[in-house]
Amino acid sequence: MATLNFTDAELACKCGCGMLPNAEFMEDVQKLRNQYGKSLAVSSAARCPEHNAKVSGTGRTGPHTTGRAIDLAVSRADAHALLVLACVMKLFTGIGVQQKGGGRFLHLDNLPNAPGQPRPTLWSY
Repeated sequence: MATLNFTDAELACKCGCGMLPNAEFMEDVQKLRNQYGKSLAVSSAARCPEHNAKVSGTGRTGPHTTGRAIDLAVSRADAHALLVLACVMKLFTGIGVQQKGGGRFLHLDNLPNAPGQPRPTLWSY
């Protein structure tokens, strides 16, 4: 779901199926972007179950398959600033941090608390 600063092309599932993130979730991502004040590159957003199974250890049911998760390509000081802001704003219930090697990003989602998937939570890759 496109917003002021994010296009459907960058948010859609990379397999070409056309799946897009949840509109309410993207409103929260846009609020974060507004407060951050800088552009944000999307590494991954919506993923259909088939594509997610190919690219993620979470298989066919990972957070991205709900349309309520996004990976933003940020590193170093920018990653720290965005992480702090995301925590302060309390819009997201899941935050994953990948800040080693190539392909550094922050994962954000707003999934509900569920058995085997406690929320809020923070993890590193």
